[in-house]
Parts: sequence; C-alpha cells; structure tokens
Amino acid sequence: MDVTRSIWTWLKLLGGAGILALVLWRFGTGAFLDGLRVLDTGALAAALGIGAATTVLTAWRWCVVARALGMRLSLKDATADYYQALFLNAALPGGILGDVGRAVRHGRDEGDLGRGVRAVVLERIAGQVVLLAVGAAVLVSVPSPVLTLMKGNVARVAAVSVGVALAGVLIVAGLRRLRRGRSRAAGAARTGMAEIRVGLLSRRNGPAVLLASAAALAGHLAMFMVAARAAGSTASLLELAPLLLLALLAMGLPVNVGGWGPREGIMAWAFGAAGLSAAQGLTIAVAYGILAFVAAAPGAVILLLRLVARRRERPVAAPALPVVPALALPVVPAPAMAPLPVIVPLPADRGRRVPVRVGARPAYSGGVAA
Repeated sequence: MDVTRSIWTWLKLLGGAGILALVLWRFGTGAFLDGLRVLDTGALAAALGIGAATTVLTAWRWCVVARALGMRLSLKDATADYYQALFLNAALPGGILGDVGRAVRHGRDEGDLGRGVRAVVLERIAGQVVLLAVGAAVLVSVPSPVLTLMKGNVARVAAVSVGVALAGVLIVAGLRRLRRGRSRAAGAARTGMAEIRVGLLSRRNGPAVLLASAAALAGHLAMFMVAARAAGSTASLLELAPLLLLALLAMGLPVNVGGWGPREGIMAWAFGAAGLSAAQGLTIAVAYGILAFVAAAPGAVILLLRLVARRRERPVAAPALPVVPALALPVVPAPAMAPLPVIVPLPADRGRRVPVRVGARPAYSGGVAA
C-alpha cells in the first residue's frame, strides 16, 4: 500500500512537471515572466482582500459541516487552520497536504480522527460539486471553445453523458445495497451516507453550504479577473467566464505541482481556441497563480506563530543530578544468640495432699517429685 501511494504521488508530480515543461517548450519563458511583471501593488492588495473573503467563507462552510457531524469548531480556529492549509497547498507539491493537515489536527483535537477527516472531505466535495454544476451550466450555454467542440461531436458527447449517468446510478444502487449488510464496509457506507445527508443535504445545513460554496466560487472568478485585467485583457466577464471556469476545473485535477501545471496548459489552449492570444492566456494563468499564493501568505504567518508557540510550550527537561557511586561497606553478620532454655511449668495439683511421714526420706523419680 505504501509503495503504491508513493508511486502515485510521484506520478502526479511528474505529470504536473511534464505539463509545465511542455508549455515552456511551446511558449518559452516570456509569458511566465510577464505574469510576474504585470502585477502591481493594487493587484496584490486586491488578491489579499479577495483571499480573505473567500477564506472566511470556506472556513464557515467547514464549520457548518463539522458541527453537523457533532464536532466543535469555531470560525476563528477554522479560518486560521484554513489559511495555514491554503499556504501549505500552494507551497508544497501535491496541492492537498494542507487539507490533510487541518483534517488531522481537528480530528485529534476532538478525539475522533476519522470524523475530522470526513468533515474536511465533505466540505471540499461540496465546493467541487458547486464548481462542476456552475461550470457545466456555463460551458453548455455561453459561447466558448468547449461549446464549439461539443457541437462538433454531438454523438460522442451524448455517449459520454449517458455513460456518466449510468455510472452514477450504479454507484448509488451499489451503496444502497452495500449498506444493508453487516460487514465493516457496510457500516462505513451507512455512516458515509448518513453524514452526507446531515452535513450537505439537510434543510438546516444545505442552504448554508450552497451559499458559501457559490460565494467562494465568485471570489475565485474575481481573482481571475484581476489577473486578466493586469495582463491587459479587455474581454468582458461573459467572454472570459467559460475560460476561467475551465481553468478552475483543471486546477482540481490531481496532476499538478503545488497547483501549477493543468491550469497553465488549459488557459493557453482555451485562449488560443477562443481566438484570443494563447500567450496572454498563459500570462493570466501565471498571474493568477502568483495572486493565489499572495492571498494565502497570511497562512505562513499563522504557521510561524504556531511553531514559535509550540516551542515555548515544550517542557524544559530538568538537569540530571550527578550519580554518586554507592560505598561498598563490609557486611558484618549479626552475632549468634545462644538459645534460651524453655521452661514448661507443670500444673500444680492443689487439691491433693501428700502425706509425709516423719523420719522418712522422700522418694525421687526422674528428678520430679512423685
């Protein structure tokens, strides 16, 4: 299991690095450097503000899901953990190590590691489902390269849609049948289905999760627009929305290096296919990546403060006392005691009188008077 996981991790990193290398080979380093040059102080300040709003919204979504599962989580702690996770996702390869860390941290604090992990998984799934729904609606209704491809391949699109629908029906039917059993997998399926209903689909929590996810998606699109305007794009939001949503969908692919890779490749292709400049699309993707990293920068401060606090709380070991060797003293045996004589008194026969004859000598028998 560990070998398979290690191989999969390296394949994801190599896939993201391969996409970046292909984009660099095709467009050179100029578009990448332009993504850094076009950003000014205003764009960075806007990224910090938009990042703060989206982070609070997603942290609130996490609070709603965690509380629905019976766990305690304040908005303050959730926001700090989310900022730290965003920074680690952006700084470390893979793009999910920060989420794994906050899931483990919250689960251990609450004494239920499994439930803590499931809360984070459900919270992230909610965001991805909203992104998929909005992205699909926009891509099939707004003119874009994707819509053009779909119109040119109606039969293939229909076949893929039917296959996806059948797979979904089979998965739901399989889960319903599985949860009726008594095995460990059946228990896990029942727990998962119950937590999905309570955390995401209930009347109490569903609207809040949906609202937070939609607002956070709007924040990501707004940051993409900031990057597009900084790169010199004058296209309207309606023209850019399908391309930006396609880039956000590509960012969800597990093949990346800290979020880099598929986003740059998709943006270059989409802008070129839409009749815009492919190099400009790549520049916008690079600028967005830098803005996203700046938006997650407060997480680095939180991580540093926590490391310092943990170091201060660590107990200082008391200095070891010198060991004094024991003195070897001769063992003097205790003096032997002579056994004391045991005197057993004889019962006195007081009720019997022994006649004594005058002039007679007393008789002895064994030293005891008879």
